[in-house]
Amino acid sequence: MERHGLGSYIMGFVLAVILTAIPFWLVYSHALPPGRTMLVIAIAAVLQILVHLHFFLHIDFTTTPRENLLALAFTAVLIFLMVGGSFWIMIDLHGRMAL
Repeated sequence: MERHGLGSYIMGFVLAVILTAIPFWLVYSHALPPGRTMLVIAIAAVLQILVHLHFFLHIDFTTTPRENLLALAFTAVLIFLMVGGSFWIMIDLHGRMAL
């Protein structure tokens, strides 16, 4: 299969749809306990990120130049700060509101 061909994009799209449908189905059907459902959602999210990086952004970790790795690391730090900061704010607000 070509690296940037239509087949690659279709394969990425199919994988992305499957990795999106699985968590939606688990939540809708209550097939697993809530803790395991959250675990499957987290795993599907990480796999979804890897699918997007490989099939749509064409970033391969075996031949990726240093600049791409630095950009990915910077993005990971920003996401960590935004998500961590949001949780920090929400937990603090919850503590202040639940007097």
